[in-house]
Amino acid sequence: MRVANGATRHGSLPTPRRRSQSTTCSTSSGSSTRGPSCVRIGRRWMEYQGANNWDGLLDPLDDTLRSEIVRYGEFVQAAYNCFDFDPSSPSYATCRFPKNSLLRRSGLSCTGYRVTRNLYATSGIVLPRWARTASTWLSRRSSWIGYVAVCQDEDEIARLGRRDVVVSFRGTATGLEWLENLRATLTHLPCPFPPSSSQPEPMVERGFWSLFTSPGSVRRCLRDEVRDEIARLLDAYGGQGQPLSLTVTGHSLGAALAVLTAYDITTTFPDPPMVTVVSFGGPRVGNASFCRRLEERGGKVLRIVNTQDIITKVPGFVIDDRNVDEDGNEGVIPSWLLSKTGWVYADIGRELRVSGRRTANVVACHDLSVYLNLLNQLSAKCPFQYLATQAMAGQR
Repeated sequence: MRVANGATRHGSLPTPRRRSQSTTCSTSSGSSTRGPSCVRIGRRWMEYQGANNWDGLLDPLDDTLRSEIVRYGEFVQAAYNCFDFDPSSPSYATCRFPKNSLLRRSGLSCTGYRVTRNLYATSGIVLPRWARTASTWLSRRSSWIGYVAVCQDEDEIARLGRRDVVVSFRGTATGLEWLENLRATLTHLPCPFPPSSSQPEPMVERGFWSLFTSPGSVRRCLRDEVRDEIARLLDAYGGQGQPLSLTVTGHSLGAALAVLTAYDITTTFPDPPMVTVVSFGGPRVGNASFCRRLEERGGKVLRIVNTQDIITKVPGFVIDDRNVDEDGNEGVIPSWLLSKTGWVYADIGRELRVSGRRTANVVACHDLSVYLNLLNQLSAKCPFQYLATQAMAGQR
């Protein structure tokens, strides 16, 4: 779901001052450089992590929240920068840097975080024998997909108001990951509670679930890798009397894996810290029961969506109140019939929309750098930008 654009470092925001005028910005791309954030969050950290579902922070977009969203987006960009995209390279589909210098060498030198574990995803697709000798791009089953990092800088912990653990995922890169993206029908999840008419079984996209749960020949599945590391970090930091948060972030396929990770953490650990997903350009992941179950377990999801990005509108259909008219009559296709297709999804969490220029270039609309640039340009340092860009949008 993403075409690699190389190891480009994207800068971000100036020091936030006050709220911006709107959550939406229609503008061309731009770039800047970002130093360590100095905005103190302190006791309001739970609010910015979604404890109140970001009520009052999205419209207009709170500038401190904007800076935190961009900060997490840069953790995702670091995952892209670390990945070896060259199929002819002996280290293809691995991380190019060691853990102790991963963030610094990927362009994030002053985060206050330390990488504690590399993460790998494995495709469950079994290729025919003839395809196994094809190019490495197609035949590579297990690939480096991201990392876990924990904040260890005392000044940054004080600024954030808690110790933060980040799980960061890149988007699609290998041939088998692309094929998994196309396995868009829903599949059932293991559920400890029997389904009912009022609470049907949670279901998720088959390909995403495959990448999350398939083991490799020498590696455990991504789900187990994350579980092990989160358990270790909770044991190390959970009893220190200091607030702890888990933030899972990703772009495209990585956004889908971030949602699955949050679901697994909240349903596996009996009393986990606050779990928040910050996703960029993410596709739909599961049905309404899946979304409801994650929300009931306390998981918070903030989806950053470019209105021009088609990936955020797939896969499947969404059935909501707009499918029923005032007299209770359903739309052209009855919901019960749609549900039989295995393609009825639901949008999860809260949505923050940004808007770039209209273009037929699907890749450009979906690229993470575009998302970060659009968010950067929502800075409150440009108080008249909203009016100007909306006027420009109206002239197109």
